[in-house]
Amino acid sequence: MEFHHKPVMLSETIEGLCIQENGIYVDCTMGGAGHGYEICKRLGANGTYIGIDQDDAAIFAGTKHLKEFSDKIVIVHSNYSNIMHILSELGLESVNGILLDLGVSSYQLDTAERGFSYRLNAKLDMRMDMRQELTAWNIVNEYEERELFRIISLYGEDRFAKNIAKQIVNARKQRTIETTLELAEIISLAIPAKFRQKGHPAKKTFQAIRIALNGELEVLETTLRSMVGVLSSRGRICVITFHSLEDRIVKNIFRECEKPCICPPSFPVCVCKRKSLGHIVTKKPIVPEEKELEENPRAKSAKLRIFEKI
Repeated sequence: MEFHHKPVMLSETIEGLCIQENGIYVDCTMGGAGHGYEICKRLGANGTYIGIDQDDAAIFAGTKHLKEFSDKIVIVHSNYSNIMHILSELGLESVNGILLDLGVSSYQLDTAERGFSYRLNAKLDMRMDMRQELTAWNIVNEYEERELFRIISLYGEDRFAKNIAKQIVNARKQRTIETTLELAEIISLAIPAKFRQKGHPAKKTFQAIRIALNGELEVLETTLRSMVGVLSSRGRICVITFHSLEDRIVKNIFRECEKPCICPPSFPVCVCKRKSLGHIVTKKPIVPEEKELEENPRAKSAKLRIFEKI
């Protein structure tokens, strides 16, 4: 299957980056390079685009899509958690802009054998990096009930997490759960019929397993501050989220970077000596316009937040 992923809020993101002709820009989740192509179009002879992705299919597709810009691109097969090491290896101390487009791509959802979809039958997988040994099969068939409950309630925010975890454990006592549709059916039966009407009943649990398996929130939380730190003066970072927990992490870290002071409100002057790194450009997140949602319904939950370094 050809790699296809429609970039979300493309014009808003490119505008938000304020691209400088000879700047250095890091696309931490390159995918098919939809955003990357527009970045490269705006770069001059001395500009550089660094595309990072942990999915080998994305590396192939992104490299192919950007072939006309081969003299100004660097493609790295890695998780963006390694951004500081990657920049160090390239001899870079700062960059002019960073883009993070989080979540799962349309290609990953629509390619049955990747095991991300609750609508397509395939072996349970959900790995974004195929070099990783742990898969969704391991989580579903080997994790204890209490850990399954924690994952589904925390990352899926599903009110029926306790019963879903219980039914998964009960089902696997009979035989191992091998496929996406097997798991989706178990989840559906764990949710009362009257609550199955709005959206697919397995959506939140599949999302939760995917987030846990790929360490998505942990990577974001441990890396975002250093990304802000590595920006050059007036450099910008744009982050597109698709989940309330992701958005909360981005919002809180941007706030900390803007107003890092931890002194009690009663103190007349700041004594903690923590200095602001910059300012939040988007006081409220940017969301897709109606026209984009009509063309790409998967963009429905997307939010774009932007921070500018001092």
